[in-house]
Amino acid sequence: MHSHSINSRRFLAVTLLNLVITAVEIVGGLLSGSLSLLSDAIHNLGDSFSILLGFCAQEISSRPENEKRTFGYRRAEILAALLNALFLIIISIFLVVEAIERFSNPSPIDGPIMLGVAIVGLLANLASAWLLHQGSDSSLNIKATYLHVLSDALSSIGVIIGGVIITVTNITWVDPLITIVVAIYICIKSWPIVHKTISILMQSSPKLDYSAIKQDILQIDGIVSVHHIHAWMIDEQRIIFSAHINLHDIKLSEVEPIYLEIEDLLHSKYKIGHITIQAEVERGLNESLFNTTADKEE
Repeated sequence: MHSHSINSRRFLAVTLLNLVITAVEIVGGLLSGSLSLLSDAIHNLGDSFSILLGFCAQEISSRPENEKRTFGYRRAEILAALLNALFLIIISIFLVVEAIERFSNPSPIDGPIMLGVAIVGLLANLASAWLLHQGSDSSLNIKATYLHVLSDALSSIGVIIGGVIITVTNITWVDPLITIVVAIYICIKSWPIVHKTISILMQSSPKLDYSAIKQDILQIDGIVSVHHIHAWMIDEQRIIFSAHINLHDIKLSEVEPIYLEIEDLLHSKYKIGHITIQAEVERGLNESLFNTTADKEE
């Protein structure tokens, strides 16, 4: 709960910083005539929306499980991460199109103004990235927001380089070139988040060694066979696992210790969080590990 409160304060601080950066860069972009500075401003404005979305998703995901959402609201953060990453890609495509048009129709650029505003933007973006860095490894939502801010910092560095070159040489095509380079970088960094969030939402199986899991479970005394395995993820950290096991015809009180042994094994060795085991005697004895026919019959 303490960590959640810290993340909430950081989301708020980063949002305010991004709004300030956006206002400064819009004014600076209009005064200097720099497309890369205006594109960075649009990017920052989008980031403010994305950070706000990420904050709302984090608040929703912290709600407890209930009869309507028995697995809780953790998918809210996954949805926010997907929307944030897609938004970054769409903005990047827009910037590339605008940059290509600027190559055909160059316009004069005030290098010193462009340079000064870009330096302010870089400092603010670095401060935002520092605020979000700590939680970026534990949450796809925070990671997506962190990448937004980090890509802004990189964009600002590109604008600074462009501002220096334009101030010294007056070569204005550097401005759209930097815009394209930054946009491509943003797409490259955003695509893995899109891929992973879609995989989670489609309930794709996590990367587990299912053959090894089967062999480990069969090593437990009393278990004859394992079949009908399902595994999926609620978010990037919580794996849900279910399986059917065949046992000898024993008492229910003798089954419970076997359940506990399976749970301990899967928790400790495979980091699986939520486990459901169904015990059977003869039913499904000859079925394969992944059995689609049984699903249809049930």
